[in-house]
Amino acid sequence: MGFNQQKFEQELPVVKQQISRQIKFLTREQFPQINLHIFETIPSTNQTLWQLLAQGATAGTVVIAQRQTAGRGQWGRQWQSDLGGLYLSLALTPNLEAKYSTQLTIFSAWGIAMALRCYDIPVLLKWPNDLILSGRKLGGILTETRVHQGQIKQAVIGVGLNFSNCVPENGINLQSFSKQGLSSPVTCLEMLASIILQGVLSGYQYWLEVEIEVLLASYLELLESLGSRVIVEGKPGIVTGVTTTGELRVQLNLTEAMVAQLPAPASITEISLQPGTISLGYNP
Repeated sequence: MGFNQQKFEQELPVVKQQISRQIKFLTREQFPQINLHIFETIPSTNQTLWQLLAQGATAGTVVIAQRQTAGRGQWGRQWQSDLGGLYLSLALTPNLEAKYSTQLTIFSAWGIAMALRCYDIPVLLKWPNDLILSGRKLGGILTETRVHQGQIKQAVIGVGLNFSNCVPENGINLQSFSKQGLSSPVTCLEMLASIILQGVLSGYQYWLEVEIEVLLASYLELLESLGSRVIVEGKPGIVTGVTTTGELRVQLNLTEAMVAQLPAPASITEISLQPGTISLGYNP
């Protein structure tokens, strides 16, 4: 089962038209032409794309692999990358302060989820970088950057998404979603790659043309854990949002005794958590 570039190129404009019917933008940003590189097996699409960029590749370069031998998720975790999954990386050149790098993952996740929803696949988001379907992990995003003088000059958006590949217990692929009696109109890997690529580009365009608070409001509408109860260092709280730097906002639900034990100012009841400091888990 190979990846057919010609079929992908045929799907791309059809998918773009479908998504543009439901996601409206104020402007039509002209993005660099897509330059596609397809591989059977490589260590990781992100790693290969960085190598191509070092050799002179530009924004719009895309790497797709049928299989990865050293796929990675956030925090260096191994990403299972069997045949039948989609493993895709896209190069962008945002001019963004490094402290806001998480915004790249936010707009990518939002764009992908919205694109899949255009095909009646009810994807939700799990902070900070997972795509969720039926309470299980459908895919994930790994964003890497190169910074110069505090500004992000190059970024690689890596996406791993389950199509027909085997998945772990907490995962789901689109084919098993279809078997649950919920029809999936995504018929092939080339179509899925087109949807994911157009989703990232749609998220990028939306991020370019609106204030980050507007994008975050749209992102939060899809955030599965919004309003969820969590425990932070033994203290109960409720997830209330995400900051512009990508931290999870948690409103602590403290008793008077807990407040009395807090350092001054004791009135602080909302905290912001860095990615990796709390696990939100998955639905059983």
